[in-house]
Amino acid sequence: MADRLTLEETIALLEATLDATHDAILVIDLNRRIIRFNRQYLDMFGFSAEELERRGIELVISRLLEDLENPDDALAPWRELESDPAVERLDILRFKDGRIFERHLAAHQIGNQIVGRVASFRDIGVSVRAVEALEQHRRFLEQAQEVAHIGSWVAELDGSDRLGWSAETHRIFGVSPGAFDGTSDAFYRFVHNDDRTAVRSASRAAIGDGQPYDIEHRIVRRDRSVRWVHECAHIVRDSHGKALRMVGTVQDITERRQLEDQLRQSQKMEAIGRLAGGIAHDLNNALTAIAGYAELARGELPPEHKARADVDEIRRAAERAGSVTRQLLAFSRKQLLEPRIFDLNETVASIARLLSRLLGPSIRMQTRLAGAALEVLGDPGQIEQALINLAVNARDAMPDGGVLTLSTRREVIDEEHARGFVPMQAGEYVVLRVADTGHGMTADTMSRIFEPFFTTKESGKGTGLGLSMVYGTLKQIGGFIFVESERDRGTTFHLFFPLPKRVEPQPRPDAEVHTTDRRGHETLLIVEDEPAVRNLVASALRHEGFELLLAASAEEALAIVGERGTPIDLLLTDALMPGKSGVELAAMLMAQSPGLPVILMSGYADETLTMTGGDSVERLQKPFTPGELRQRIRQMLDRA
Repeated sequence: MADRLTLEETIALLEATLDATHDAILVIDLNRRIIRFNRQYLDMFGFSAEELERRGIELVISRLLEDLENPDDALAPWRELESDPAVERLDILRFKDGRIFERHLAAHQIGNQIVGRVASFRDIGVSVRAVEALEQHRRFLEQAQEVAHIGSWVAELDGSDRLGWSAETHRIFGVSPGAFDGTSDAFYRFVHNDDRTAVRSASRAAIGDGQPYDIEHRIVRRDRSVRWVHECAHIVRDSHGKALRMVGTVQDITERRQLEDQLRQSQKMEAIGRLAGGIAHDLNNALTAIAGYAELARGELPPEHKARADVDEIRRAAERAGSVTRQLLAFSRKQLLEPRIFDLNETVASIARLLSRLLGPSIRMQTRLAGAALEVLGDPGQIEQALINLAVNARDAMPDGGVLTLSTRREVIDEEHARGFVPMQAGEYVVLRVADTGHGMTADTMSRIFEPFFTTKESGKGTGLGLSMVYGTLKQIGGFIFVESERDRGTTFHLFFPLPKRVEPQPRPDAEVHTTDRRGHETLLIVEDEPAVRNLVASALRHEGFELLLAASAEEALAIVGERGTPIDLLLTDALMPGKSGVELAAMLMAQSPGLPVILMSGYADETLTMTGGDSVERLQKPFTPGELRQRIRQMLDRA
């Protein structure tokens, strides 16, 4: 009896043990009959003991076929049992309602004889979902890094030299995960030689002194391309302040650095342009006086006078200097243009014939023009001159011969493309490309080629104004010019023309005004802040019969008009002066006397663009001669 009670107690303990475990247990014999199951099995699968005992394993299989995401998981173990009763299996069951069980199938043996199977099931849904959520978070983080082009890294400071990179960091450095050995020493091999010392110093300062690790440096990728990166890092320390690891980020900033360089270059060119324009303006005043007084002196000398030849040389020297100021004004976008809408294809085709003779037999000229007409707004003469300048430079870059190609097309520049050509805006452009097969340029030369007086040619073989004039011509009409070049790979200039806006042609006078030689009697108000020019004008007009009123500023001119009380017949004023400008003075006097003839003297082109007045307002470009001045005044007075 005691032995029997002990056996019953043992069975009870085993049953209690089955019910106490967190796993669901199911025991079947070799004939697929259910021998045992615990309470957790009933709760886990939603069976009752009665229906499980009544329907057996068929109920289990049918329920699994209904509820599993992959029904084949229900039948696979039984197929394996039929071929090998001793097989052991561990797999995952995923249910349509989201439950996830781990199933373990093992043989049940008594001695060496297999008498059945034991199946245990464990609910691992919470842990699996946590792992899946962590994996999903990792994927999201990788995707976010890829979108932002920011990678992450962790460097261990325990002496192991271990360094872990994220997928985006591998992309930034241009190396696959399997090709990187995961050490700090391997990272430093990617750092540019000129930057390696600075990066090591920044790292030591961050670890030892707590300095921020925030540095921009270059890396050299496996394909030998050089990229700029920005790295930031935080030092993780223990409770005693010992550095354990560096956790950092890395971002490819190559495009940003290129844009910053382009912006600095653009700002430098703008500053140089303002300087060139100011120099040209002041020089034009001096040349006006030189050329003017030379003409006056020549008029006083008889043809046989020995000084007459010297005066002629003075005039010619002033004219040559005037061409330099015109090129400076072209660069600073302040030269006078005669813009009109024209077909760029026609201009290129026409100038190509001239260039083929200019370049010589060793250089082959070819054109690739768009099939349709390409209308642009500009001064055709300036565009032709720009092409000649570019062609001459290309010829000098191909001393042993080569090919010069002119091509045109219409292109739409999107935002991404425009970011590579600061300060150009996205939009539609007519593009002219001038490409040669010459020796190319270095990056340093390319950064300076549009600066006035910069030249790589020998002394006496170039002024350095050709490309600066091309730059100014494009900028003045709202266009852009960029250059691409490599040593021994040729050079390509890209000229972008904005699409023209149609404007109504200005009405021309009904009849031309012919000059006469008669003396004047009218009253002229002459306003010029530069004494040399003011005195020249007075000298040129003193014997013409005019009454001359001279003023050095707009304020002085207004005072003269106010004291005089009688109207003047013509205003001759410099457009740009300290205080009130000549444009403002003209507007005030024309408000008092509508139709007053006004001649604006200017060394620039854009000072009078806002001046209106129809045929009663004209512009006189400096430098001018006394003869041109007298002719223009006579025309204006006769027209009035």
